[in-house]
Order: sequence, then C-alpha cells, then structure tokens
Amino acid sequence: MAMHLRWLSAAPCWRAVRGACGELRAYGELRAWAPRCAAGRLCRPPGTACREQSRGLGYGPPVGGGSRLRTRLAAGLAGLVGLAAAAFGHVEGAEMVRKSSGAQSASPGRPEEEDDELARRCRCFMAPPVTDLRELRRRPDDMKTKMELLILETQAQVCQALAQVDGGARFSVDRWERKEGGGGISCVLQDGHVFEKAGVSISVVHGNLSEEAAKQMRSRGKLLKTKDGKLPFSAMGVSSVIHPKNPHAPTIHFNYRYFEVEEADGNTLWWFGGGCDLTPTYLNQEDAVHFHRTLKEACDQHGPDLYPRFKKWCDDYFFIAHRGERRGIGGIFFDDLDSPSKEEVFRFVQSCTQAIIPSYVPLVKKHCDDSFTPQEKLWQQLRRGRYVEFNLLYDRGTKFGLFTPGSRIESILMSLPLTARWEYMHSPSENSKEAEILEVLRHPRDWVP
Repeated sequence: MAMHLRWLSAAPCWRAVRGACGELRAYGELRAWAPRCAAGRLCRPPGTACREQSRGLGYGPPVGGGSRLRTRLAAGLAGLVGLAAAAFGHVEGAEMVRKSSGAQSASPGRPEEEDDELARRCRCFMAPPVTDLRELRRRPDDMKTKMELLILETQAQVCQALAQVDGGARFSVDRWERKEGGGGISCVLQDGHVFEKAGVSISVVHGNLSEEAAKQMRSRGKLLKTKDGKLPFSAMGVSSVIHPKNPHAPTIHFNYRYFEVEEADGNTLWWFGGGCDLTPTYLNQEDAVHFHRTLKEACDQHGPDLYPRFKKWCDDYFFIAHRGERRGIGGIFFDDLDSPSKEEVFRFVQSCTQAIIPSYVPLVKKHCDDSFTPQEKLWQQLRRGRYVEFNLLYDRGTKFGLFTPGSRIESILMSLPLTARWEYMHSPSENSKEAEILEVLRHPRDWVP
C-alpha cells in the first residue's frame, strides 16, 4: 500500500536559476538569495559573525530534576518552533523582501539605519526576520536576537546549497504568523530533479505556556512560579528534513533551537536543544564515517566528551520501539543545554549549524546520479514508512503539536516524505543489502573513534 503525503500548492514559487558567475536569481528576475549579498560582499556562513574559542561546554543530564523537566518542555515547544510550513496560504513571495525596510538599499531621504550592518545581513536571508528590525536593533546583544539571525543565516545557506545541487528546483517561500505571538518562514522544495521533498524552516514564537504544558512540568517535580496562571515563554529554531529521490542518497534531519521561560518572580530559565541525524536507505560505510566525523569535529571544538554523549543520546532518542530499530544511523542529539553560559552554548550551536552542509551535501552529490533498481526504490519506500511511524508515534514535538489547539498542522507534518509504503510481513532476504542496514539500525555502531 502506498501512502502519498502531498500538498496542493497554490502559492507562487521561487525558481532558482543560474545567472552570471554562478549567481542564483529568483524567478521573475527578483533575487531570492545568492552567494553574495546585495552590497556585493560574501554572505557569511551560519554563525560566523563573532567566532571565538570556547573554554568547554557542559550541560544538564537527560534525566532527573529540573533538567528532565526542561527537556520535556523543550520537546513540547518543538511542536511550535520546529518544522515550519508547506507552501501555501498568505505567501508574500519575492516581493516581500523588496517591501521590507531592512531589505532595501539606502537612498536619499531614507534613514541611515536602513543600510546598516543588520539590514545588509538581512539581504542574504530568504525573507526578512520575523522580529521587527527596529526591535532587533534595540537589543543586539540579546540571545534572542543572536539566535534569530543565526537560524535565518542557516536557512539561507542550506537552501542555497540544496538549490545548487538540484538545479532548476522550485522553492516556495511562506511567511506565516501565529496569532498567539510570533511567526515563521518556510522554504519547501518538492518534486525537484534531485530532491523529492526538502523543507528548511524557521520559527520565532512567544506567548504563554498552556496549562497542559505547565501541568506536565509540575508532574515531573518542578514547581513553576506562575502569575495569574500564566508562564511567558519565547522559543525559536531552524528545522529541516530533506528526502532525496535516489535510494542511495540519504535523508537528513536537523533542528537547532533556543527557549526562554519567565517565572513570576522574574527568574528566566533558558536552554538550547537540537541535533542532526542521517537516515540512509542502504548502508555506505564511507558515508557514515564522513557524516559522523564532520559532526564530531564540530563538537570537539567545545569539548572531547560532547560527541560520544550526544551520539548515544541520538541513538536512544530515534528508537522505533515497536520495530526494535532506530530510524537511521544517528548523529547527535541534545537538549537542556544551559551551562556554562549562554555565549558558550551558543558558540557550540553555531559550530553545529556550520557542520550541516559539509556533513551532508557531499553525500548527495556523490549518489544523486547512482543507478538503482525497482527493488531498491521499493526498499526506500518501505524505510520511509518507518520514518513516518517514528514521527507520528514517538516524536514528542510532533505529538505535542498535533494535540495543541491553534497549531499549524502543515508546519508539524513538513517532515513527512511525499511517498511512503507499507507491505504486510515484508522481510528482506538473508545476507542482502537490505538486511545489512537493518542490522545496523538494530545494533548501532561507533563510526569514528
């Protein structure tokens, strides 16, 4: 039985076409994004604006006390800040950038701030920031400002890399608002030459935690100090799931996020979470080593113990209990990072975002033109069925979002592939390539020392 998870996209799309010197221009001759900003300078890779050496990084344990509670809350809020939407409904498209004061060039009579460093950075983004530029200028050193700019840079860099690999891909760009506070920007590619479906989305939301979320936290032993039953929060993140067409090219998922919760006495709880993991249809030892080594190198900049701990956390989290197997070959996963300081944890997250493209894009380039058989395509569809099972049955962010009133369903379900398949009692032949990947999914390996 095949399940087709498609969206009827009525929205305008941005078409990436190659211009002079390899520059990418938007459909209709409007610039969506490019290797260089409008001012002619190179767009920085995600998070490179204030690169400093870290003295080391610590984090709260995944179980016990307030740490466990914040993990629970982070997973719930991921349903709000996680995967942001498909391409339809109130799409402003390429003109949206031209209408934003922060995305225009300075001209006579225009305030000088409209051509400042922040405005020039914004020209590299897929769309203007969710937060008003005036507010971002008022608090340049606030972690919410730094994180919002980082996730926008990450989104633009990843979209650019995917479009260059796909060639002729169509990106729909959807800027959406959340009535409770905040909004997001979703960039979705469907039915491309290389990618069946690729979504890269950012969300910046705020408001009050629901009573259900507060009860979940209290049931874990945390007494939160609410005022009139309210608990203000802010959350933001970048999320992506990329499904290539070729069964020899792996699927990737990444998500990096930041949360703040303000108690009634003014005390603010904060933490970061996220990770990056790979889901191949067939095992390729060289690919697995490359992916894990790249993530390890990013982690090692901030402490030698981070990669092994976050790698194990990833293997444990992405476990499909009713199948007795992992969703993929892992990567890193972490939550509740709140020490030693905001700046040091932020620099660690920067390093992680910078590892996304070099860890994954070379694998897609390597395999996107590989020949494959109908049997191999069938196995890819069956493995995608497992992907759907995990996301709908076990992923805490997805479950929280689906059962939260007012949630944006298209955003929550962006991670699902266009097609998936389930067959009754399907079992691969012994000693086959299909059986080989199953063995790894049931018994995770250490890919790098």
